[in-house]
Amino acid sequence: MTAPKKPANSLGYLAETLGFPVRLVQVEIFKDFALAMGELGVTPAIFSVMEVLRANPGITQSKLAAIVKLDRSSVVPLLDKLEKRGIVARRTSTTDRRHNHLDLTDDGAQLLELATERVRIHNERFISPLSAQERKTLIVLLNKLTASRG
Repeated sequence: MTAPKKPANSLGYLAETLGFPVRLVQVEIFKDFALAMGELGVTPAIFSVMEVLRANPGITQSKLAAIVKLDRSSVVPLLDKLEKRGIVARRTSTTDRRHNHLDLTDDGAQLLELATERVRIHNERFISPLSAQERKTLIVLLNKLTASRG
């Protein structure tokens, strides 16, 4: 006689929430991202910072933190680390000494170029189950949710 099958683990109310499946997707994306970056030593936060600096040369630390949604206690140590690696250069503002302006160094730009190619491949690999229209819809919907939060 065979033992009765155990019921599958239930997620309960979690199965109806937005946050839980989004978090599961984030975990999988970050795992795949880490594999894609390999020896480059680029995390999602580092990639985000480098890309924002590329797109906004001379941006202040506070504006960078606001764009990438990092608080000051997180962004300062991250920038210290990137500066030590020779990826980011800080310049004190000539008009307000309380502000630092940030730029990618040449080494940072080269690293970003390598990382961007790997991110493109990672992104394509991860979203490949979705059609082109589903991809656009997903991004629009996620951006809509983010924009509604201010």
